[in-house]
Amino acid sequence: MLTARCLSDTLAHLEAAGHVCILKDAFDFESPSEIANLILAENCEAALALHLYRGGRLLQGHRIPFGVIFGGTDVNEDANQAEKNTVMGRVLEEARFAVAFTESMKEMAQVQWKARQISLAVTSAVPVQPHAKGKIYVQSQGIATTPNAAFNWNTFLQRSEINQSADNLHIFLLICGLRQVKDPLYLVDAFSEWHQEEPNVYLVILGPEVDPVFTREVKANVKRAAGVRLIGEMPQEDLHAVVKNCFAVVNSSVSEGMSAAILEAMDLEVPVLARNIPGNAAMVKHEVTGLLFSNPQEFVHLAKRLVSDPALEKEIVVNGKEYVRMYHSWQVERDTYQQLIRKLEGSTED
Repeated sequence: MLTARCLSDTLAHLEAAGHVCILKDAFDFESPSEIANLILAENCEAALALHLYRGGRLLQGHRIPFGVIFGGTDVNEDANQAEKNTVMGRVLEEARFAVAFTESMKEMAQVQWKARQISLAVTSAVPVQPHAKGKIYVQSQGIATTPNAAFNWNTFLQRSEINQSADNLHIFLLICGLRQVKDPLYLVDAFSEWHQEEPNVYLVILGPEVDPVFTREVKANVKRAAGVRLIGEMPQEDLHAVVKNCFAVVNSSVSEGMSAAILEAMDLEVPVLARNIPGNAAMVKHEVTGLLFSNPQEFVHLAKRLVSDPALEKEIVVNGKEYVRMYHSWQVERDTYQQLIRKLEGSTED
């Protein structure tokens, strides 16, 4: 799941360079004044925000240098709302740097806020500085998986109320926070029908309850869906162990920046089935590093194919592992952030 995990990994890179870091959730703050109090209390000298709107807007006007990391929904969805777009343009203007996970995300951001810059220039006699020019760097997520060697898979299955022999099971794992953009219910009905035909296939939805109202809807739907289970958040090492033991990892999101769950599955040599959206298609090449589906029926078709074709499964797993090794190096990510953080050192005039 891309949120706090992404930022905590980034902070680990900065701490390795000798910086003292404090990790806070943007949802815990209702106004910039609360951030001002935190900055004062902790004597913060710089800040790094994940998500241009949710995190970035809270850092404006505090007279400390900051950088931002695009989350995905900020560029893909929030930018389409005029008010949020304006706020994010101002955040980008004030930020010392911004990080996009892909070239396409960088290009989308440049188009969005270049357009706003032109619009302002037309209506204002004051020269308008480019918001994005020279500020956006592309750095894909670095991946390092650490599955808990002591994790008991059979205990996990019992906790999930899956009372079958592990040898004959095919567990499809959907890792996401329970919020609408992740669309965890997208495959539930189609998967449940498949389970009734083949009782050894299960869909396990695993993640934190982010949106309380939507969580109730998910729980109600899962409760009446045969072959579908819902499990709460767990420590990262245990989560990696679950991924390693499952048959395949699934992503059904409406919008993604760069799914850490997909990349971690590839690193752990587990096949991936992902909804065919730009963020997923940037990483998953169909039938090479994973399988892409455009609707629930196509998902079931591809999942059945994967179950019955060990050669395809092996090819996808090998290619996925190599893709992560080549393009999602933990060390390269560390080097990038340690260099970028230097842009936050010193005064604005430096």
